[in-house]
Amino acid sequence: MNPKLEISPNFTLEDIRKIRDYDYEITKNMSSKEMIDYYNTEGEKGFQRMAELKEEKKRTNK
Repeated sequence: MNPKLEISPNFTLEDIRKIRDYDYEITKNMSSKEMIDYYNTEGEKGFQRMAELKEEKKRTNK
């Protein structure tokens, strides 16, 4: 089971540590191939989410 990641609305240095710890817990037992696949998949999800937010911002600024 994956640990839960909770980030504060103000995004502090403590949140960066939480993200690093979360990432470590997810990847600590992965092989190199699994890590590459994980980062590629999660990176693609991140790019998709950024595109969604960009489109949402365009719609709300009209």
